[in-house]
Amino acid sequence: MNTPRMTRRRLALALIAMIAVFGVFVVRLVDIQLVRAEELNTQSLNKRAIAVTTYAARGDIVDRDGAVLAGSVMRFDITVSPKTMPKNPASFTRGSGDDKVTVSLAEAAAEIAEITGQTQNEVLDVFTEDPESDFEYVAQKVSTEQMRAVRDLGIPAIYFEQRPARIYPDGSVAGNLVGFVGTEGPQNGFEFTENECLASTNGSSTYERGADGIRLPGSTVTEQEPIDGGTITTTIDHDLQWTVQQMIAEQALALGAESATASVTEVKTGHLLALADYPSVDPNNVGGSSPNNMGSLAFSTPYEPGSTFKPMTAAMLLDQGVADPSTEVTVPYRWISPEGSAIRDAVFHPELQLTLAGVIQQSSNVGISQLAVRLPSKMRYDYFRAFGIGERTEVGFQGESAGLLSSSWDDQTKYNVSFGQGVSVTGAQMASIYQTLGNGGLRLPLTLVTGCRHADGSITDAAPTEGRQVVSEAAADSVVEMMETVVTGGGLASELQIPGYRVAAKSGTAEIAADGRYTDDRIVSVAGLAPAEDPQYAVIVTFVKPSTIMTSAAAAPTFKKIMTQVLKTYRVAPSPTLSPDLPTTW
Repeated sequence: MNTPRMTRRRLALALIAMIAVFGVFVVRLVDIQLVRAEELNTQSLNKRAIAVTTYAARGDIVDRDGAVLAGSVMRFDITVSPKTMPKNPASFTRGSGDDKVTVSLAEAAAEIAEITGQTQNEVLDVFTEDPESDFEYVAQKVSTEQMRAVRDLGIPAIYFEQRPARIYPDGSVAGNLVGFVGTEGPQNGFEFTENECLASTNGSSTYERGADGIRLPGSTVTEQEPIDGGTITTTIDHDLQWTVQQMIAEQALALGAESATASVTEVKTGHLLALADYPSVDPNNVGGSSPNNMGSLAFSTPYEPGSTFKPMTAAMLLDQGVADPSTEVTVPYRWISPEGSAIRDAVFHPELQLTLAGVIQQSSNVGISQLAVRLPSKMRYDYFRAFGIGERTEVGFQGESAGLLSSSWDDQTKYNVSFGQGVSVTGAQMASIYQTLGNGGLRLPLTLVTGCRHADGSITDAAPTEGRQVVSEAAADSVVEMMETVVTGGGLASELQIPGYRVAAKSGTAEIAADGRYTDDRIVSVAGLAPAEDPQYAVIVTFVKPSTIMTSAAAAPTFKKIMTQVLKTYRVAPSPTLSPDLPTTW
């Protein structure tokens, strides 16, 4: 009789228990799904979601024709999740069937180290030092070949991340201009000055991975797209730059020179086609160069130019109409000015009767000094400034010097500046002076970078092109003709003549001052234009402190080689006429 009642009681208890259990689940479910949903989702995501940086490529630096001087290539970071590495035993299997083998973590570390160039212990320490870590670097910026070799090892918990790295395909070619990127970012040259254009913006994304550490397909969420840097287009001709660097290096070594520079300027545009220094830096091996060679000597190191200044002084005289190529002057070896200043020529000679053209041909300090003071000092100073002396060029290169040009000249200096003493200039400023003389007196902005080209094809930061007429076209053309007499009849004529072409040139041998007095050290140079009847290119070559030949004869052969290469490279037609036969004596 009690059986039905007991059964009902048991069913009731069971039902109550089921309802209680169900209630617990419902409460728990509500807690998980509603009350703590956001918190738990965040915790879960943090355990399986991996945030990664999506690297953007730094912009290229290219020459005038698009050849890459500095670029970015894809490299890879090898990472590991020690947390998901095999623990017990600390080994894994590789292969299948008869090829199946067991590999210990120590063996795996040795395999990776052999590929990356590390030691076994360096890699093994990364695997084991923090067993709870989910992310550690094994090696950074390895090549694609190295990445593939490590990937093929099949080691668990090893991952790869792409990262662009900077390369300089031709090493030291234009290394003095391009600069380099160090561990702390852009350090020198265009890499530094043009960083606003070149700099990239990295992106970011998140992906999820399972308990085995494998990325879950379709789980990647991009939070910010990477933006590559822009391209800097330079005026440099890559092949010509290489040639010029080789030529001045070869001659500098032969002369025992401390340093050398050379420039090639396109006269009608002001574009620098080559600007070479010796010694220079290889951006791929910065540690192999002296810190003194990591910039551009042509911008950073001013010097007294010597006689290569005389054509500019002559241009001022012609522009003001106080002299012409046939103006006569009596030139002793040593001359005392009315103020008592002593001027002498470089080489002893008897008294000469020279025209202004002859003063340029014979490079007479006395002759140019006597004529220069026909213009007031203030007027000549203003001409110097108009030619760009005493101020940085439009290039705005890193570490660029303005040189030295005093606005107050004593009785000695007002003569000395006419032949390049008492004033200092950079190689870049000299390039600008000869561009102006070759371009009919029209000075154009000296240019190394024509602009920044963005991914959409737009160009910003375009170089200025507006020029300034410094001297008249007639004055500039007459100076070029006078410079031709140096090539047709001067002491270095045989070293400067280029068959088939009219060449205008001026040599210079400048004394180097130290501790307030001139020393026996010299800076030797040759500057010139070709073809002289319609100048297209200006070339300047300078050697500092040569020890074997200490006159401008040391620079003449290299000037000729470079100018010949330029005329050949750009297929300049031979001159249709002969140089004018200007009288140099009277």
